[in-house]
Amino acid sequence: MGAESERVAGFGRMEDGLRQSGDWYRWGPYVSERQWGTVREDYSPDGEAWDYLPHDQARSRAYRWGEDGLAGFCDVEQRLCLGLALWNGRDPILKERAFGLTGAQGNHGEDVKEYWWYLDAVPSHAWNRWRYHYPQGPFPYQDLIDVNGSRNKFQPEYELLDTGVFDQDRYWVVEVHYAKAGPDDLLMTISVTNQGPDADTLHVLPTAWFRNTWSWELDEPKPAMSATGDAAVEIEHPFLGPLELIAGRGPDSRVPDALFCENETNVTRLFGAPPETPYPKDGINDHVVVGADTVNPERTGTKCAYWYKLTLGGGATAELRLRLRPRPASPASAAADPLGAEFTSVMAARQAEADEFYAELTPGTATADEAMVMRQAFAGMLWSKQLFYYDVSRWLDGDPGQPVPPAQRLTGRNSRWRNFDAFDIMSMPDKWEYPWFAAWDLAFHCVALAHVDPGFAKYQLILLCREWFQHPNGALPAYEWDFSDVNPPVQAWAALEVFAIDGGRDLDFISRVFDKLLVNFTWWVNREDAEGNNLFEGGFLGLDNIGPIDRSHLPVGGVLEQSDATGWMGFFAVAMGAMAIVLGRSGQRPGQDLALKFLEHFAAIAEALDGLGLWDDTDGLYYDRLKTPSGQTVPVKVRSMVGIIPALAAAVITEDDLQLSLTVSKRFAGFLDRHGLLDREKLSEIGLLRGEPGQQRLLLSLCGVDRLQKLFTKVFDESEFLSPHGLRALSAYHREHPYQLQAEGITASIDYEPAESTTAMFGGNSNWRGPVWFPLNYLMVTVLERYHRFFGDEFTIEYPTGSGQQLHLGLVAADLQDRLISIFTNDPDGRRACFGGTERMQADPAWHDNLIFSEYFHGDNGAAIGAFHQTGWTGVVADMIRRRHGEVPAVGDVIRQIVAESRESGQ
Repeated sequence: MGAESERVAGFGRMEDGLRQSGDWYRWGPYVSERQWGTVREDYSPDGEAWDYLPHDQARSRAYRWGEDGLAGFCDVEQRLCLGLALWNGRDPILKERAFGLTGAQGNHGEDVKEYWWYLDAVPSHAWNRWRYHYPQGPFPYQDLIDVNGSRNKFQPEYELLDTGVFDQDRYWVVEVHYAKAGPDDLLMTISVTNQGPDADTLHVLPTAWFRNTWSWELDEPKPAMSATGDAAVEIEHPFLGPLELIAGRGPDSRVPDALFCENETNVTRLFGAPPETPYPKDGINDHVVVGADTVNPERTGTKCAYWYKLTLGGGATAELRLRLRPRPASPASAAADPLGAEFTSVMAARQAEADEFYAELTPGTATADEAMVMRQAFAGMLWSKQLFYYDVSRWLDGDPGQPVPPAQRLTGRNSRWRNFDAFDIMSMPDKWEYPWFAAWDLAFHCVALAHVDPGFAKYQLILLCREWFQHPNGALPAYEWDFSDVNPPVQAWAALEVFAIDGGRDLDFISRVFDKLLVNFTWWVNREDAEGNNLFEGGFLGLDNIGPIDRSHLPVGGVLEQSDATGWMGFFAVAMGAMAIVLGRSGQRPGQDLALKFLEHFAAIAEALDGLGLWDDTDGLYYDRLKTPSGQTVPVKVRSMVGIIPALAAAVITEDDLQLSLTVSKRFAGFLDRHGLLDREKLSEIGLLRGEPGQQRLLLSLCGVDRLQKLFTKVFDESEFLSPHGLRALSAYHREHPYQLQAEGITASIDYEPAESTTAMFGGNSNWRGPVWFPLNYLMVTVLERYHRFFGDEFTIEYPTGSGQQLHLGLVAADLQDRLISIFTNDPDGRRACFGGTERMQADPAWHDNLIFSEYFHGDNGAAIGAFHQTGWTGVVADMIRRRHGEVPAVGDVIRQIVAESRESGQ
């Protein structure tokens, strides 16, 4: 076990308190890329968060609930932050944070217009690498706004590369490396390369600042930092005690100027009010850019930057060094040169430890390119941690000494979630585009994170179910824009996957999650089954605009009985039943009765799908069914992932559990009888009962074998769902055959759109009408593997449909994995599908190995689209690479091992 693996093994449980999570967790990249435009910072009467605090105000306004910055690092409570500001001498403002368009400005919704990458990280954050490309010419802020604003939804987005600012390579490559000499001893190097042909000057301002806590609490003391010499700043940290920030000399041997201001709002600029301080949050910006007298000559404040001015010839590189560490007790105890040989040695050692850590994780049969993809995907996941601070009651009622929030808030967004009170490190889908947790995204994050930091993955799943997150009625919060939205119930599945990846040992984790998810399951049954017939609703369920109408707000009223919601509940029941079996067979606690409960639910859901008209035998898919107020029943015959989700609900039960269920569970026994599943000889003949007597296993699926074969015929047809790079969310059939829904005088249509959607539904940034999305592809791979483990090699299907090639389901799963992995790896021509037609990324060595784990991918060619720094659920590609090479235990195998051990012990 290497040094980093030992650190991971020693981590504490973060749910016990952020400071109790372990020494090496105390500092990390817990700073958002965007705090402006978030719900938390919105105090408007109309809930228009993008407008209330726009990018133009971000440099001047103190944030209430968190901080943002470039290459941001902070302590675990985000009291003290480190980051980077840059100025090319031509922009109107410092580059302190990434710029992007709001939802209204972008022709396809919000969109960041910068290029940065998370290239490396380890779970302890003892080593981290971040890269950014900054134009030497004026950053085209207004051009990006104007051109994108002039384009419609049928036109492509206008990107920063399209503006020409990177022509002739006139840009700076900036890399920031963080390493830890100890838990609270943080080393920072900033490497700057002039990529252009001519000499140019870049102003580099590494910055430290306190999150503003004192403006919102009447008795909160105001911290301070002050210069103690030419290149040292003394910092009084609220809970870590005295620290010092040391800056090295620049390449010209000059000591940088230390500039100070306050992290407080510039009320004069924003509101025309008398200044509260002559040195507000944007004081350093105004001083550097226009020479304003807005930095404190006493060299003290709550925000500080070292100002380096680097003039470099074309192709030249300079390195800057800084160190944040506990202040030495005496000059004699300080290292002779804190930025010298020891600094170099620590940097090299931490990078070597990171290499060792990932070498341990990399399958021996993986290619070098796959290893790089895996490592960068994990790095993106680890860099996407963020402090998420949001006390809903305080947000609704306001802070003492501050203006009272508008009365509309008391009945508006999240007003029914006063129990929600988060102050936690969380995994974000994207720290710029989605700098807030999303419940179903987070489940997939945890599967990837479990490979590198299983403790953190478990913490995320437990956190969603804690009393300050989960609603008293059992609902889980969806995301900050509306906690009451309903997301697919994938947390139980994710908990099992994390349990298995971690070796199937942490029964206490499964037990804790199970109890809370049992409450959530009951909420689903009581809340999302309007007619009590086991056909479930739920609205858009994370698939946004996948239907012709808004499934959360039906334009005709009535009820939409959803095949995906019903399938998800079957999926949920299977996972909960599996957890109950694990708990019971391991001796952790009695689980038999609860396992039977979930078998009963599964049987009821399967009966509903069978008997109430959601399956279309001709098309080989499940369809939603709209029941209008007038009594009309209309099938919504869209060929989409909605109709595939029931196939994800499959379970294998042992002979012991089967016998018990037949004895005790009337509904389940009746279900088996009605489906001809009580005749064991017949079951064995058709392959649904397998194994030797005494150890036989029965396959249960919401989608029976006959239907499964028809569904697979549709799914694996390259003219329908199967693309070169995975399964499309909507069948390409609708490219030539748009679907039109007519009901109650309303007409709505949908067609295949392989990239960004042209609909304004869900704010114009919803794109489930054709692209490849990783979460559902990942679940399809796992269920194919489950079916294959049950049926073995003799059960085959034609794959792809129409090819004449028969493959067992294990090979089908492997090919689907390969298609998804190939989005990121080089093809025989050295091109990466994720870069699409962006030739700079395809051909330029300075760009080509900086990977994009975006939100979703073009349904025809695999190009990266959507949130550019997503990583998020796309990060499961790292798990997929390890799984493809046989490095990941299947949940079913882990459960079978537990069952076998229980038999041996006589439990």
